[in-house]
Amino acid sequence: MSFQAYLDTIETKTGLTPRQLVDQATERGFGPGTKAGPILEWLKNDYGLGRGHGMALVHVITKGPQISSKHVGSTGSHADATDMLWLDGAATNPNR
Repeated sequence: MSFQAYLDTIETKTGLTPRQLVDQATERGFGPGTKAGPILEWLKNDYGLGRGHGMALVHVITKGPQISSKHVGSTGSHADATDMLWLDGAATNPNR
């Protein structure tokens, strides 16, 4: 599953866009330098998200929406269309 697919599935499961979840994380004091554990615990307790989906959000919360370009243009299951993740909702993603 690509990073973007994880984020799109998170939106379906929670009803919130990735950006809304990042904003909530910021309000809770999570950001660069935060360890994954507390973020994963919050996402599991409040939204029922598992580790795989949670780790996709951990990346965005702690490192921002840019991902490694090694999967861009690849043909594997982890291929993403761009190295910038779309955080404003699957329905408005211009890369779909």
